[in-house]
Amino acid sequence: MNMATETPASRRVLVAKPRGYCAGVDRAVQTVEKALELYGAPIYVRKQIVHNTHVVNTLREKGAIFVEETEEVPEGAIVVFSAHGVAPAVHEEAARRNLRTIDATCPLVTKVHNEAKRFAAKDYDILLIGHEGHEEVEGTSGEAPEHIQLVDGVDGVDKVRVRDPRRVVWLSQTTLSVDETTETVDKLRERFPELIDPPSDDICYATQNRQMAVKEIAREAQLVIVVGSANSSNSKRLVEVALDAGADAAYLVDNATFIRDEWLEGVTTVGVTSGASVPEELVVQVLDHLARRGYDDVHEVETVEENVRFALPHELRRDLRGAAATSS
Repeated sequence: MNMATETPASRRVLVAKPRGYCAGVDRAVQTVEKALELYGAPIYVRKQIVHNTHVVNTLREKGAIFVEETEEVPEGAIVVFSAHGVAPAVHEEAARRNLRTIDATCPLVTKVHNEAKRFAAKDYDILLIGHEGHEEVEGTSGEAPEHIQLVDGVDGVDKVRVRDPRRVVWLSQTTLSVDETTETVDKLRERFPELIDPPSDDICYATQNRQMAVKEIAREAQLVIVVGSANSSNSKRLVEVALDAGADAAYLVDNATFIRDEWLEGVTTVGVTSGASVPEELVVQVLDHLARRGYDDVHEVETVEENVRFALPHELRRDLRGAAATSS
């Protein structure tokens, strides 16, 4: 970790690392790109492949067609399911309509789905901590709707009703604030002392790492700029974490054009990070924007090294192998 000593006249930028693309997002975006290369346009994608406006627009320009539901996809066409996961009913609808599906669900989201199915099979009440209406929550809830009830933060704890307080487990959306989730679980445990934890942490490694990194820069930055789209849960959590960690101000911006000069008035240290669905080119544009305003003393602050990689969906790997064998 390298934080330069600040002089009164200096204007510096602390850039969080890790930031940007996580393994699940990288896999999902690559899935659409390689599907377009292999099968040709159009490739249909149910929902946004990841929650980032720039990524979605770039893929749309390459020939991806984004739809809200599988019923909008022509029968027999190829459809990619987004990184956030889908309920079993979506797979069933796709099969009925003879769609060729490529499932780009993040493996860490799939893990939560599998946990939900396993605890439901044992007849537990499952308390899913997450944000109402988020695609990931809808997908996980769909695995066992009769067993799962949503707990949307600490305020939702008092609404919970269970059949047997000795047979209750909590799971969570993968992109939540670690601190807020801990607070919610603590309050749940006050009501249900025998509450069971998930077998392993549901909040994904990338979400946790990015929150830890933004805490580090927020201790010294008066202003933190988080690059990410407004519908990105993990990006919005980074703003909250930065403020909780001591930043005077923190803002979510889709790209550099959203930055207002008045945010920089009197600020000597700016922190910059990006959500897990944000390509690095958008961070570079923000750094260029800040440099033109005198913030050209840039220091990267690394809290942990990431080296996680996920294989492409098996349906796509199979067809890529077949194409390679045919061409050789």
